[in-house]
Amino acid sequence: MKRLAVGSMTTPEYDEWRRKRNNDNIPELNMESVRPMEEYLQVIPSELEIIKQDFEKRNLELEKKIERLEEEKMHLRLDVDVQKLEAEKLKKGKNKVQEDLNSLKTDYKRLRKETLERQVLESQNYQADLKARIAELEKSLAVYRSRNSVVELRTSLCKIKELAKRIEELEYTLQGCRQRIEFLEGNEVRWREKLHHSQNQIQNMDYIMGRAIGQVREVADHLQTMGIQADVLSVKYELESDRGQELASLLKEVRALSIRAKRYL
Repeated sequence: MKRLAVGSMTTPEYDEWRRKRNNDNIPELNMESVRPMEEYLQVIPSELEIIKQDFEKRNLELEKKIERLEEEKMHLRLDVDVQKLEAEKLKKGKNKVQEDLNSLKTDYKRLRKETLERQVLESQNYQADLKARIAELEKSLAVYRSRNSVVELRTSLCKIKELAKRIEELEYTLQGCRQRIEFLEGNEVRWREKLHHSQNQIQNMDYIMGRAIGQVREVADHLQTMGIQADVLSVKYELESDRGQELASLLKEVRALSIRAKRYL
């Protein structure tokens, strides 16, 4: 229960009058300064009215303060509710993220396992294919080594001569192309006037040179292979008979051609 402290019931005028008393004698009044009682009643409110007004004023302030506190309390409740909702939302989001993370971990483990199994299977298949290929190459090598007869060697020699002739033709063509290029480079004014035509010719020549160089390299590579075979066979047939010596001579020619073709590799 609220209590209101009430002060003295006397007025300030009464207190002043008591101070002016002398031996409990009432001093004489100054008639000039005396005002009618109606003026006192109109100007000076009673102590009860003052207390009442003060009480009403305090009561009004308390009511306003209570309303303000109630409003603050309501806002605080709203803030608490909002924070609770946000906390629940964060908790749900955290649970969702954790579930997604667990699902991703499970999927990753499964994919990792499948990938490893597939890689192991591919590695096994590759090893099996590699072994089969090695066996096939070994078989082909054995067959190739057994085919060293004179007929095959003569055929290879004829082919080498044809390739050597083709190399000479290509060298001649290449030399002509080089001379043509030098002529075109030296005649700058004419080259500018016939730029488009010369570019087409140069492109054709580059194409011919590229093909020629490719064929030369193929021939040179084949000659290198045949030269190695010729070294082996020349040692084998050199000391056997006249026919073998003739064959050895042919093999030496093959070896010489292979040395000549080495510069084109």
